[in-house]
Amino acid sequence: MRERAITMFLKTREDGSLLEVLNVRQLMDPFARVVEGRLHAGEEIQDPASIAKNELVFPSGEALPLCWLEPDYART
Repeated sequence: MRERAITMFLKTREDGSLLEVLNVRQLMDPFARVVEGRLHAGEEIQDPASIAKNELVFPSGEALPLCWLEPDYART
């Protein structure tokens, strides 16, 4: 069975730039401190970059869920 491609955008805390998440599984993995993504700034496609997950929020400004950020979340 073929997996469907998921496109997800987050926003950087620093300047509000949109980040296209290239690996959603990495984003949801609480042991991964960074996520691979591509900033959408300017008119040209940017090269992929690693961005710290604690520097990202949803486009609405809401914080990412703790279960995506804290490896010990289930034990607290």
